[in-house]
Amino acid sequence: MKRLRDFLTGLLNVLAGASFLAMVLLTCWQVFTRYVLGNPSSWSEELVSYMFAWMSLLGASLVTSERGHMNIPILVERMKPAGQKALLCLGEAIAFFFSVIILVYGGTRITNLAMGQMTSSLGVPVGVFYGVLPLCGLLNMIYTVLNIVDILKSEKEAA
Repeated sequence: MKRLRDFLTGLLNVLAGASFLAMVLLTCWQVFTRYVLGNPSSWSEELVSYMFAWMSLLGASLVTSERGHMNIPILVERMKPAGQKALLCLGEAIAFFFSVIILVYGGTRITNLAMGQMTSSLGVPVGVFYGVLPLCGLLNMIYTVLNIVDILKSEKEAA
C-alpha cells in the first residue's frame, strides 16, 4: 500500500511541477508575443487556463493523499480514540462518495458531453480538458481507501 501511495504521489508531484513550469513558460511567451511582437498568442492563453484547472485538481488529489482536506479538529480532539478513528473514517468515506458521485460520475458525463465541442484557439475537444475530473475522482478514491486503511491500522497499533 505504501509503495502505491508513494508512486502515485511522486507521479502527481512531477505532473504538478511540470505543468506549473509549462504555465510559467507559456505565460512568458504570451507576454513576449503581446508586448514585443505586437501579435498576442491566443492559443497559449487558452492552454494556460486549462492547465491551471488540471494543476488545481491534481493538487487537490495530493491534498487528499495527505489527509489535508477540510475537517473540524476541535470535534475530533474531544472524543475518545475509538470515536476519533470513527470520525476520521467517516470523513474519508464522505470524500470517497463525493469523488464517486461528483468527480467520476459527473465528470464522465460532462467529459462525454463536451467531446463534440472544440476549443476556440487550440482546436481540441473541450472534453479532453474535462477528463481531469474523472481522473482525479479515481485518484481521490484510491487515496481515501488508503487513508482508511492507515487509520484502521493505527487503531490496531494503539490498542
